[in-house]
Amino acid sequence: MTQAPSAGEPPLRAAIVPVTPLQQNATILWCTATMRGAFTDPGGDLDRLTGAAAQLGVTIEKILITHGHIDHCGQAGVLARQLGVPIEGPHEADRFWIARLADDGRNYGVRGEVFEPDRWLENGDQVTVGDLVLDVYHCPGHTPGHVVFHHAPSRFAVVGDVLFRGSIGRWDFPMGNHDDLIASITGRLWPLGDDTHFVPGHGETSSFGHERRTNPLVGDRALAGR
Repeated sequence: MTQAPSAGEPPLRAAIVPVTPLQQNATILWCTATMRGAFTDPGGDLDRLTGAAAQLGVTIEKILITHGHIDHCGQAGVLARQLGVPIEGPHEADRFWIARLADDGRNYGVRGEVFEPDRWLENGDQVTVGDLVLDVYHCPGHTPGHVVFHHAPSRFAVVGDVLFRGSIGRWDFPMGNHDDLIASITGRLWPLGDDTHFVPGHGETSSFGHERRTNPLVGDRALAGR
């Protein structure tokens, strides 16, 4: 039976569940009309994630991946098999990173397993979660295949390691690129609106407007002198 949202209930809700020793922000996104949801970036601690979804009453129907780093997707394949759900994302340019998950897992002390997404994502694609439709933005720079998920009606985004509260993603990993990262933030995230709130891959949530005003690396004042 479909559970209708209560009066004033937003169409999308999200719960952050930090996982792995790197405290990566795995997120449970769900459609309040259907109570069907997705895990974004389930890098590890699968029992904690599935327990949180059960407590919320959310039925997980897929896994969404922003990029191929170990803390974001090391356990995605394991969880997909466990739940019998597909994996969507990232962009195929991150095949390089996914192919080395087992090796990176040994280096970081996080279990990693190589997987093949059911669907690689491109800029301009859309993904569904219950009745929700999220837009996909390819935002390279931290990794070449990084994507961001945006729900325009909720003014909400999951941005992985592109942007943080007060900082930006690293670009010194293999295949990272500083200029691409800045272009992704200013060219693809800022146009989504200052009132868009986002969940980063680590740390506190923020809004694009707050970062444009205050971020010392990519705020409007910081970039004015470039």
